[in-house]
Amino acid sequence: MDSNRRKKLLDGLYDVGRTCTQEKSILVFDDLYRSGATMNAVTDLLVSQGEAEAVRVLAVAKTRNLQ
Repeated sequence: MDSNRRKKLLDGLYDVGRTCTQEKSILVFDDLYRSGATMNAVTDLLVSQGEAEAVRVLAVAKTRNLQ
């Protein structure tokens, strides 16, 4: 599945409570980095809706690109 399709599937999937994230630095763990769509969606939401001060991401594994 390409990254544009994954991004569309993730649209509106997550929600965040600002009281938990406002003005905080947040570290997001993901088990698998594929296209970055999930990390980007969560990061954008934490910054825009959650008003996080900073967001860092860490993935445990990356898929191989066979293209």
